[in-house]
Amino acid sequence: MDHIFTPILYVLSLYIITKHFIRKFRNHPPAPFLTFPIIGHLYLFKKPLQRTLAKISNSHGPVLLLEFGSRNVLLVSSPSAAEECFTKKDIVFANRPRLMAGKHIGYNYTSLAWSSYGDHWRNLRRITSVEMFSNHRLQMLHGIRVDEVKSMVKRINSIAVAQKSVDMKSLFFELMLNVMMRTIAGKRYYGEKVEDIEEAKRFRDIVQETFRIGGATNIGDFLPALKQLVKKLEKSLIVLQQNRDDFMQGLIKDCRKRMEKQGSITDSEIEGNKKSLIEVLLTLQEKEPEYYKDEIIRSLMLVLLSAGTDTSVGTMEWALSLMLNHPETLKKAQAEIDERIGHERLVDESDINNLPYLRCIINETFRMYPAGPLLVPHESSEETTVGGYRIPGGTMLLVNLWAIHNDPKLWDEPRKFKPERFEGLEGVRDGYKMMPFGSGRRCCPGEGLAVRMVALSLGCIIQCFDWQRNGKELVDMIEGTGLTLPKAQPLVAKCNPRPIMANLLSQI
Repeated sequence: MDHIFTPILYVLSLYIITKHFIRKFRNHPPAPFLTFPIIGHLYLFKKPLQRTLAKISNSHGPVLLLEFGSRNVLLVSSPSAAEECFTKKDIVFANRPRLMAGKHIGYNYTSLAWSSYGDHWRNLRRITSVEMFSNHRLQMLHGIRVDEVKSMVKRINSIAVAQKSVDMKSLFFELMLNVMMRTIAGKRYYGEKVEDIEEAKRFRDIVQETFRIGGATNIGDFLPALKQLVKKLEKSLIVLQQNRDDFMQGLIKDCRKRMEKQGSITDSEIEGNKKSLIEVLLTLQEKEPEYYKDEIIRSLMLVLLSAGTDTSVGTMEWALSLMLNHPETLKKAQAEIDERIGHERLVDESDINNLPYLRCIINETFRMYPAGPLLVPHESSEETTVGGYRIPGGTMLLVNLWAIHNDPKLWDEPRKFKPERFEGLEGVRDGYKMMPFGSGRRCCPGEGLAVRMVALSLGCIIQCFDWQRNGKELVDMIEGTGLTLPKAQPLVAKCNPRPIMANLLSQI
């Protein structure tokens, strides 16, 4: 057998050494020495990916050029390199890589999330910034958020009175989906007052399927020779997108009919609130039908639904888990709310600026468990430089936000939950060492909504209930797999209605 393996080892060694010297000759960023044919550095990867990539960066440097099969990937894990990518080189890295998910659930790379930089993307971004996430629009839809948080508090209270454990992941998830769907189409699909049970069931099935396969890793994106092996995944994505598309088109049809009955574009009220987002976009469609086609509306709504739920749910679940494992922080947050808000009314969004310790808890959660640990991947439109190294055009950019947020050179005891580290700091950003919503042109446009929902929800459940772990053991803080850093084990907890809040809880 030796006479077979010897030439193979010789050729493989020659290939690896040659790749190493070519990299140096071209002034590319460093990488792990072993780069195998076809698979590149994929052999190194273990889950969770953000931790594996952090270890690689610790060994080889904060700016690396890896090979994920056939794709060059620039891995950045320092604030200075991230700042360079999101400021000086922001336009160069404003594209998106063409992955299978973008083709099938990103409307052939034309949705807000998957579209590359250009006039089309700029127009989509303008629509979301002005019509969906402006301060005016968020304030206009304030009542929906308050109503849904009250509904969640009421459900928690009924479960607590029955002395049962509370599945917080499910409650947070239903809360966010109801908020998003009432904002988008004026309908709720969970809990009480669900008008169409069959439609609600269909919607829930679509949501579950989206999160099951929509973020699935597709090896065919990196090893084209294996594309035939992921045909089943591709077919599932095609069917899923057809179902999502049909459902959203049904909502558009319903909104159009409602608007026609109400006299087309009026300032009619829906559920006591101004027009739903679909109605806003249909109003724009009447003015510019050539651009605001139904497909654009469906695409925007689906991006909002996907991006606006799982991320906030995860943050709330991690935050409450951290507080349950550190009950002194829970008591401190509760005391702050008692002192500054009292017991005659629920916490409101307008109170958040007056609750600095609650904000510290949320910021510390954003730091320790960022909802997008690797952000959404970018791609370079042309050759450029980062950190003095040459970066080829068409290179995928991954910013390891988890590594930056948990770097011991940047943060004192980074894996220790210390909300006090954010005392005196305003907002949720701290230069480029703390950017849970990304940065640059393609940062998350829904930051304002996410911060409002997380703070309002946590504030109300801390105010109304005394929380405790489901058992003597600490809450399991193991990270699951996925694009949004979920908990491996969903949070289940116990709580008791606070006697001091009994009168208010009885009125909700």
